[in-house]
Amino acid sequence: MSDFEGLDLQAVEDQMAENGETGGSDRVVLGVLDGTTDEDEWLEIIESGGALVLNVDGDLNELAAGFARPVKEAGGELMHFRGFLVVTPPGVSIDTDRL
Repeated sequence: MSDFEGLDLQAVEDQMAENGETGGSDRVVLGVLDGTTDEDEWLEIIESGGALVLNVDGDLNELAAGFARPVKEAGGELMHFRGFLVVTPPGVSIDTDRL
C-alpha cells in the first residue's frame, strides 16, 4: 500500500489556491536603504506579503525609522545582518539558527 493513497491532492491544491488569494506573496525585493525610496513603498511591499533585503547605506536607525515600528507592530520581523536589513511580513520568520 502506497503512503500516498490517502492523500487528497485536490484538497491540497484548493488550500494552496486559498492561501494565494489571501494576499500572501512569494516576492523578495532587493534594494538600497539610503533615504531615496519613500518609506511607504517599503511598507506596501511588506503589507502585500513580500520580503525586503536592503543594503544599508547610512545610519540604519535613521533610515528605517519610518517603517520599522509599523512592521514590528504588524507582526513582521527586521534583522540587520552584514550590512543588510532583512524585513519579513507577518507569518514569515527570520531563521538565525545557523549564525
